[in-house]
Order: sequence, then structure tokens, then C-alpha cells
Amino acid sequence: MEFSSKLLEQAVEEISQLPGIGKRTALRLALHLLKLPTENTSRLTKALEQLKEKVKLCASCYNISDAPICYICSNPKRDKSTICVVEDIRDVMAIENTGQFRGLYHVLGGKISPIEGVGPQDLYIEALMDRIKQGEIKELIFALSSTMEGDTTNFYIYRKVQDFDLKVSTIARGISVGDELEYADEVTLGRSIMDRVLFERTLKKD
Repeated sequence: MEFSSKLLEQAVEEISQLPGIGKRTALRLALHLLKLPTENTSRLTKALEQLKEKVKLCASCYNISDAPICYICSNPKRDKSTICVVEDIRDVMAIENTGQFRGLYHVLGGKISPIEGVGPQDLYIEALMDRIKQGEIKELIFALSSTMEGDTTNFYIYRKVQDFDLKVSTIARGISVGDELEYADEVTLGRSIMDRVLFERTLKKD
């Protein structure tokens, strides 16, 4: 792809680094930005700078937040005795959109995947254990995607919490095996949360 402007080429190169955006789409976006009034591009630039500089992880659940404690954890109306364990922020958003869950979350930041070099120590599992040890949590809900990595992560945490007086459940398999949680429709996901089952029932028995 030949460019008549080095600055345009640089912008296209940077935009194309975003997931799912190729060089042609990046060029279309760059040309669109070029046509916008300066105040519009200035607002976009400022929003991106603030996103990078000011957004942080919640000190409690590791959801992204503008404050040290996110708005979900700090909401007195949420059920603090129930924690839904998810992979990342997109899963929190997907579950919140159902309007069916009123507990808290714990974002692991990924799933155990030896092939990709991700072990338990790379996730926020110990932080979850610290929350459990405080004694306020009565139920742990596994809401990881139904993949081999998701199931491995569920089982690892299940083994670690067995000595605690906890109800451990998992979302119902209305979510197809192999599906990522963020792509499930709100009705299916909402029913899966409400119809959750005890995790031990999902384990294969010899």
C-alpha cells in the first residue's frame, strides 16, 4: 500500500495494530478522522489519553475502574456474600447486561493455559483466596467459558476452596461447550446465571 503522506502512513500503521483491524480498515478510519473538525479529534485523543492514564484495576475484584474500588464493589445494594468468578471485564459487562445477577465479581485476568504459558500464579487467584478467607463469602459462582482452559481453571479453584464453608456453583450449560461468555445472548446468559448448578455435579464420576 503506497502513501502520499508519511504522517498518514504512520497513523494507518498505528490504527492497524488494534485487534480485528487490517490496513484497509485502518486507512478508512484515518481518512475519516482527517475529515473531522479538529475539536472532534482532540476529544478522541483526550479520551484515549485519560483511558490509559486514569483507568485502573479495582483493588477488590480487579474489574477496571476509575476509582480505587469499582462502582459494583462499592454499591451497598449488591449481595456481598456471592462472588461470580469471570475471566475478564467483557464477561462482567455481559453478565451485568442481563440484569439477573446482584452479587459481586472477581476478575481472574485470564484462564490457566499451559500451552500459552499461563499458570495459576499469573492470575488473580490468590487475591480471590484472600477475599474468601475474610469469611463473608457464602457462594462462589464459576462463570468461565466452557473450554478446556475454563474447566481447568474452575477445577483448580474448586480444589483450593474445598476446606472453606462455601457453596460452589457454575453457570448452567445453556452456554454451548467451547463458547466464549461475551458472545452469549443476554437471555441465555441470564438463564444460565439463574439456573446455576453445584460445581461438583459437573465433575465426571468414575
